[in-house]
Amino acid sequence: MAIRIVRLGAPRAPGEGLRIGTVRRPPRGVPKAEFASRDFYDVWFPNLSPSAELVAEALHARDDRQWAAFRRKFRAEMNRPEPSRELDLLAALSGQANFAIGCYCEDEARCHRSVLRELLAERGARIEDEPGGGVAGQDE
Repeated sequence: MAIRIVRLGAPRAPGEGLRIGTVRRPPRGVPKAEFASRDFYDVWFPNLSPSAELVAEALHARDDRQWAAFRRKFRAEMNRPEPSRELDLLAALSGQANFAIGCYCEDEARCHRSVLRELLAERGARIEDEPGGGVAGQDE
């Protein structure tokens, strides 16, 4: 059992389980009835997306200093009580079920999902490293 961190819209991996969209907005031009069948997400969970202001900041981050500022601010948002509890829940569920969380960004390194990966790992979540790869936090 583990969490996969994915790009929404990318093909699902075998056994991936429920896909959770941690994005501020639904995919443009896609009927709601097709979100799951087109590999976006099964459940929309914008609670773990950056605020609208931070989304704009991330999209305009042009260098490492600006990206680091975004990361600090997003981590602060996720440390508020509600999102912190939601991350705790997902971390706990990762030991019981396979599921995925994701965003649309092409490059995870410049996406809030990289921060979610870190926050979940800090909470002891079991996270699948790569498609078909090992699981972080699992004894070999």
